[in-house]
This record gives sequence, C-alpha cells and structure tokens, in this order.
Amino acid sequence: MKSQMDRYEKSILLARVLVGWAFLSEGIQKFLFPAALGAGRFAKIGIPAPQVMAPFVGAVEIVFGVLVLIGLFTRLATLPLLIDIVVALLTTKLPFLIKHGIWAALHESRTDVSMLLGLIFLLIVGAGSLSLDAKRGSRLALNSH
Repeated sequence: MKSQMDRYEKSILLARVLVGWAFLSEGIQKFLFPAALGAGRFAKIGIPAPQVMAPFVGAVEIVFGVLVLIGLFTRLATLPLLIDIVVALLTTKLPFLIKHGIWAALHESRTDVSMLLGLIFLLIVGAGSLSLDAKRGSRLALNSH
C-alpha cells in the first residue's frame, strides 16, 4: 500500500513540475522576448494595453508558476493561472479554430489544453505530500496540539 501511495505522491509532484515549469518558463520569455511573446504578441492578438498587460501576465506566470512548482499555496496559485490559460485559449485558439478548423486547432491548442487540465487536477488534489504545503500543514498540525 505504501508503494502505491508513493507513486501517487510522485505523480502529483510530476504534475506540479510540468505545470509550474511551463508557466514559469513562459512568464520569463515574455520579458526576454517582448516583441515575439510579450507586448508585441499581445498587441498582435488584440489584448488591450499590451505594454501593461504583457508584463503583468508574465509576472503572474512567474510568481504563481513558482508557487505551483514548489508546492506552496498550490490550490490558490492555480486560480490566476486558470484565468490566464482560459484567456489564452479564448484569444488565440478560438480564432484559430474558426479560421483553420477543428483538427488544426486541436493540434495548435494541445499545450494550452494540457496546462488547463493539469491546473484543474492540481486544484482538485492539491500539492501532495512532497510539497511545502504539506510541510506547512504538518507544522500547523504540530502547533495546534
């Protein structure tokens, strides 16, 4: 039974690394490559105030991506990232679907949909025992006795 629980906890850790790293990386790239992935891209797809919104979204992705990655306030950290990914799907993939059809859109949106599902998974199950949330919870439990 312990072996099965270990695999479960390691699976949650793997999901956190996958999702957290993707958002952290994308957030950093919005600052490193602003014309292609930051304000320039936001202006191209019609996001209002791209010079403000791109750095804001980049900062959100960095901060909350790190929180997911280390497993701190994980469920809370998924919420702004869920908003982020839903907006990304609606502003980039929905127009792509309308223009290019279902199969091209499914191919184009595979990463965003995977991140959406990963975030929903982490919102449901939390950070797992291999996280700072678990350590924080253990410490709080010890202090309450």
